[in-house]
Amino acid sequence: MAQVRAAGGEHGAGDGAAAGVLAGFRRELYWSLTRRADALFEVADAVACSPGRVTDLARLSLAPEFRRGHGALYDALNAGHAGFARLRRAVAGLPLPAWPDGGIRLAVDVSSWLRPDAEASPGRLFCHVHGRGRNAGQVVAGWPYSFVAALGPGRSSWTVLLDAVRLGPGDDDLAVTAAQLREVVARLIAAGRWAGGDPAIVVAMDAGYNVTRLAWLLADLPVVLVARVRSDRVFWRPAPPRAAGAAGRPQRHGAPVRCADPATWGGAAVTQDGAETRHGPVTATAWQRVHQRLDRGCGGWEDWPPGRELPAIEGTLIRLAVTRPAAGCPQLAPMWLWASVPAAGDAAVAVLWQAYLRRFDLEHTFRFLKQQLGWTRPLLRDPAAADRWTWLLIACYAQLYLARGLAPLTRMPWHPRNQAGPEMTPGQVRAGFRRVRETLGTPASAAKPGKPGPGRPEGSKNKRKTARHPAGKTTPKKRRPARNPRKKTKQTG
Repeated sequence: MAQVRAAGGEHGAGDGAAAGVLAGFRRELYWSLTRRADALFEVADAVACSPGRVTDLARLSLAPEFRRGHGALYDALNAGHAGFARLRRAVAGLPLPAWPDGGIRLAVDVSSWLRPDAEASPGRLFCHVHGRGRNAGQVVAGWPYSFVAALGPGRSSWTVLLDAVRLGPGDDDLAVTAAQLREVVARLIAAGRWAGGDPAIVVAMDAGYNVTRLAWLLADLPVVLVARVRSDRVFWRPAPPRAAGAAGRPQRHGAPVRCADPATWGGAAVTQDGAETRHGPVTATAWQRVHQRLDRGCGGWEDWPPGRELPAIEGTLIRLAVTRPAAGCPQLAPMWLWASVPAAGDAAVAVLWQAYLRRFDLEHTFRFLKQQLGWTRPLLRDPAAADRWTWLLIACYAQLYLARGLAPLTRMPWHPRNQAGPEMTPGQVRAGFRRVRETLGTPASAAKPGKPGPGRPEGSKNKRKTARHPAGKTTPKKRRPARNPRKKTKQTG
């Protein structure tokens, strides 16, 4: 990946440098495929060059870039092998979006590959599905994947997918996320994307994460976590100094800051007015050095050693409110954020809440992967094949990101007359990626002539039935103890 690492920032010094970076990444992708490499590489090219949506693998095998039969496509996904460690290092060496302060903004989120009818597929979990009306809050069996992506500034919604991990039935989601972020940061440091003296890496996440526990697990890394919290949460200020000669146990918590009670909001350290967003001007108010009151009943702290005090993890609480909605936008409820930096100043508070708003770019990436690249379309049985397909699409998306300044603008007569360049959308780059591929060539070898195998004799029955696997966690969560056992309802009869 020497060519990729030597490219520098987000925009290379001309088309020659961008073409060299893309060609280097394509060679690294090919050499990371250790079994069925030619077929797997041509599958990725067929996805990137297809003119429309990928609906199924059979139609994908008809693309000119895939020079084999449809049987070779299924065989490559089911029996191939990819070196995910090498792919992860190759993606970490890509040029990341350039922010004005030279920092890095990451986002972590979970997207599910729903497989409700795949009873023969192991490793399925019950995934929460967002919907409207009667479909809201459904739980469907599928494969959840945790993604980490680098965010960019400006009007574009491009992201750089850095990692994807499938969550298994026996995994602790919080521990998997912490290990995933730790490995991503280590690869970015090894690739030279972050060095000592650079701004801390900001990691934005939604309200489904236990950000306090993650901040404790990742305290030794140069990262700042910012996550959305519920509007009824209560945080506590530092305890006042103990009076001289006072008896008893020292006080651990000070005055509360209740998100739902404006009477407790006094003493805000930072107030910013007039910052413009797509919803209108906003007001950001921050309270420094506030922490959550922890106990062993809180999620993620059940295994804390008995006899030890739970830590007071201080951070900055941010309230973001729209003062005057923009035209056509409804009035939005205030948003509450908590960041793992104890004393965030004016500049840091602006960076934190703006980084969280950029987190929604990852939703556009999920939509492009599912609707255009067909991430959840193949009916694969083996979870390992699903992992290979997922990483092939990550490699496809990375190639589209690198080809933003190379792909020609292909438009229909009714499309707007936009200019080709880095501001092109992923769909526009994909429409012209075939010409870029013709210029760069392919490292894959041509298909060898052959004939299909005999298969199962006609009329014979399949006597080896496929095993059925139930969906759900194999290690159920520990029940939280009752806060007051005396008030527990007695069971009679």
